[in-house]
Parts: sequence; structure tokens; C-alpha cells
Amino acid sequence: MNTATRSPIERAQALPRSAYRVFRTIGTRWSDNDVYGHVNNVVYYSWFDTAVNAYLIEQGALDIHAGPVIGLVIETQCNYFAPLAFPQTVSAGLRVAHLGSSSVRYEVGLFADGVDLAAACGHFVHVYVDRETRRPVPLPEPLKRTLETLR
Repeated sequence: MNTATRSPIERAQALPRSAYRVFRTIGTRWSDNDVYGHVNNVVYYSWFDTAVNAYLIEQGALDIHAGPVIGLVIETQCNYFAPLAFPQTVSAGLRVAHLGSSSVRYEVGLFADGVDLAAACGHFVHVYVDRETRRPVPLPEPLKRTLETLR
């Protein structure tokens, strides 16, 4: 195959703070660092989950203990641009990239204090399901209204 006709693979780009609608502050912990002296990649996914769910709970859009609907993660992805390490404070920027009838694609940017470009950008997709049957259900109106504000 002629390499000149191949389409180039697009590299992900770090996004600025202005690309996100709301922010949450996350404190790093000593245990977040790995042997290389920076936050281990698996911690970033925990921060994504924490930032989104804490926001939804604070907005009254999600009851994780007794609500009839729960969100199940079906897809995750992250691109890393700069290291983060304990004892930094991290800001997680949130936005909604897609809002379906029962699913949501959240996009999260993780920022070091005082830096405009994200150290990491990622996404995850929740499918909202009935707590008992685990079958997809339409997004409840309070949740949908809250998610609309993140678009």
C-alpha cells in the first residue's frame, strides 16, 4: 500500500479550561503516585467517575442509594498530555458531548492548578438502567435537565 494515500492518524489534543462547563476540585493523595513519581493512569479513571457522580448527586439528579435508575459505565478512554503528581490539586472540568434517550457521553479534562491546558482528557459513557432489571430506561427528567446544562 502506498503510504502517501493513507489517512494520517489524528493525535488527541489537550483542551483548554474554556472547553468545559463546570469544575470540581480533587486533591491528590500520596497513594495516587506510582513508582515513577506521578499519578498512576488508573487513578485518572477514578477521578472521572468521582467528578461526574459527585456533580450529579450535588445537583439532586442522582440518588445512588435508593433511586430507581443507576448509570452503568460501558466505555472509557483517556489521553495523557502532562504528568500530575502528589501533592498537586487537580481541577476536573466536565461537559456532556452526547445525550441520548438512555445514555450519556461525559467528557472530562484534568487540570493542574494554574495551567490552562488539560494534563489529561477523557470520556466515559453511562447507560442508565433500571436498578432491579438492569435494562436501559429513559433518562429521568431531573437527570436530563442537569445533563443539558453540561452540553
